[in-house]
Amino acid sequence: MLAASCCDRRMCVCPGPRRIAIPVRSSRLPLLSDAMPAPTHLFPLIRNCEISRICSTMCYCHHKHLCCLSSHFAHGHFRYAPQKKFAALYRPKENFYQFIHARDYASTPQRFYLTPPQVNSILKANEYSFKVPEFDGKNVSSILGFDSNQLPANAPIEDRRSAATCLQTRGMLLGVFDGHAGCACAQAVSERLFYYIAVSLLPHETLLEIENAVESGRALLPILQWHKHPNDYFSKEASKLYFNSLRTYWQELIDLNSGETTDVKEALINAFKRLDNDISLEAQVGDPNSFLNYLVLRVAFSGATACVAHVDGVDLHVANTGDSRAMLGVQEEDGSWSAVNLSYDHNAQNEREVERVKAEHPKSEEKSLVKQDRLLGLLMPFRAFGDVKFKWSIELQKRVVESGPDQLNDNEYTKFIPPNYHTPPYLTAEPEVIHHKLRPQDKFLVLATDGLWETMHRQDVARIVGEYLTGVHHQQPIAVGGYKVTLGQMHGLLTERRAKISSVFEDQNAATHLIRHAVGNNEFGAVDHERLSKMLSLPEELARMYRDDITIIVVQFNSHVIGAYQNGEL
Repeated sequence: MLAASCCDRRMCVCPGPRRIAIPVRSSRLPLLSDAMPAPTHLFPLIRNCEISRICSTMCYCHHKHLCCLSSHFAHGHFRYAPQKKFAALYRPKENFYQFIHARDYASTPQRFYLTPPQVNSILKANEYSFKVPEFDGKNVSSILGFDSNQLPANAPIEDRRSAATCLQTRGMLLGVFDGHAGCACAQAVSERLFYYIAVSLLPHETLLEIENAVESGRALLPILQWHKHPNDYFSKEASKLYFNSLRTYWQELIDLNSGETTDVKEALINAFKRLDNDISLEAQVGDPNSFLNYLVLRVAFSGATACVAHVDGVDLHVANTGDSRAMLGVQEEDGSWSAVNLSYDHNAQNEREVERVKAEHPKSEEKSLVKQDRLLGLLMPFRAFGDVKFKWSIELQKRVVESGPDQLNDNEYTKFIPPNYHTPPYLTAEPEVIHHKLRPQDKFLVLATDGLWETMHRQDVARIVGEYLTGVHHQQPIAVGGYKVTLGQMHGLLTERRAKISSVFEDQNAATHLIRHAVGNNEFGAVDHERLSKMLSLPEELARMYRDDITIIVVQFNSHVIGAYQNGEL
């Protein structure tokens, strides 16, 4: 399906605030009140459209926007609720919780707790670790290795991850990709982007050698060595199409050769923009193969953000498009940990990004460009791959949809035009690139989709990963965050601290350890197994209400090698 699922908080064609707060005040709501206990002064937050998943009598909405259920929405009238029964979605009030009672639940909540082995099995299902050889035949690496992991909330998961060593140049590439309106675009970008970056970094002679090998039918020089988990899918059906587009790109690089050394920042920007252009072009041209034709259209009409790091010696470049993040973990002289941002979110919370978008369009559109913290009132990230609904002209969109396969033509999402759509493109895939010279105190890098950052502050991430990697816990006073704590609760916290100090970590993967904290932390900042068990056992239709897909890569640096680089020894 091409349409964004109702739980997709990135792409929403419903007006109203980003989230709706539902007061939980009745034992008749066990799925909301008992499955996820919280302090009494907090409300669970339910994002737009998601309430339809648990209120089946309101509407039936399966892999479609609520808005697609009414002809009012199909024509772009987003300001008003078309039917009385939808009014609560747009004007949440105190009596809204009564509306949920349209569907009766059992008065006795069904409690189900996972055992610690079951929790570990879920958390470790997608974990992957790679240790970099101390000497790879070319250079000593500044990276000791990396850990990665994913925890789904959507089904299927819309996040993707990639890691690869550049074989023809020095350096390693690592990236996380967060899809919306489906996983198709994130999947394609995770497969293709690193090839575009690697090709952009190759010297002219190597590009010529590769082109001559293709021309004469000889074996190609390997460009990348992938580091993949068995669950990291690669599309074999589209490999020929993807290769032909990549070859066209390197042929143009050969023709444009200026003889100058390739700048990494420029290479990253060019690779991002070129891949997005190819995704758009492939969808416009189509393919005689009906499967591939539908695939390229799914990729183009869905979207994905990307946060990619390129590490070469002490040179760290982070290219970011969207709202995934890169964060550097730094160990201070006193042993404490601090966080350094290496990316900026491209959304409404970034004032510079809002000003950039406004500067690219006429003054007459200033009030309609950003509404309710979304681009044109619909899309949360202001930069992304794909999302041709925000890039193509209206005429081009209609032509492609009408001439496309029936699955595309019958889809309500592909046919609707965003409101106030006058001067496209409104969206770009061009990344913002930050360069950082690594220092011995820079111990690790965290790349993660926004599913992590919505649940944890970067300083907590730095501390948790730092303590995990060093095995050292600083004995700071226990903070209870303003809660009233009984003597028994305080005793439990102290007992847990003692157990944590005296035992080894149960996680062998830093990304898994971070996910455990992101999902299972209680109000005191400690992992609560009961909470973790409840969060991991939530059914599919509820899991997305409490969190997003989480994808994390933790890169550990070699301080000795970085120090040697600084001293001119390497």
